[in-house]
Amino acid sequence: MKFRILIPALLIMGLTTFLTNKLASNTNKPSVLPGQSIYDFKIKSLAGDEIDFARYKGKKLLIVNTASKCGKTPQYEGLEKLHENFGDKITVLGFPANNFLWQEPGTNAEIAAFCEKNYGVRFQMFEKISVKGGDQHPLYQWLELKTGKHPDWNFAKYLVNEDGSQVTFFNSSVKPLDNSIIAQIQ
Repeated sequence: MKFRILIPALLIMGLTTFLTNKLASNTNKPSVLPGQSIYDFKIKSLAGDEIDFARYKGKKLLIVNTASKCGKTPQYEGLEKLHENFGDKITVLGFPANNFLWQEPGTNAEIAAFCEKNYGVRFQMFEKISVKGGDQHPLYQWLELKTGKHPDWNFAKYLVNEDGSQVTFFNSSVKPLDNSIIAQIQ
């Protein structure tokens, strides 16, 4: 009985992956410029204000793809604590993305309200972007080029050092206050 349900589910998952990859290969993907620095990016916040990454020069950055309808959504709490407790050493930057099982369906305004109401988020949140696939945002292309890693799920983390030359990837199961992250901040 289990196999009668499992086989059609696997076929559907395979077909979905195939179609997603096929569609992604047919899109015009924005690209990262050769020699581009993390400080060359300008991205809109959830409120629609353009944020120039040049303002982050000399600071460590923790860049996280977020989602509000995910089993890992409670990591917002840890990200906010990281921001509160280590804000003088690291800047947390959140990027809502709807790439994993459509777990971030909201508008920028809805995402902002959710983050404030449920987690008291005060760290910098940006407009919803795509972190993988044919429409992957250039920032995430840059992060992938630096690390060879792309987000494995919602709440994957990239720690960028103070001069933007080194980037360390942490998969989504690594919580924001994990010793492996804290050790690199202190």
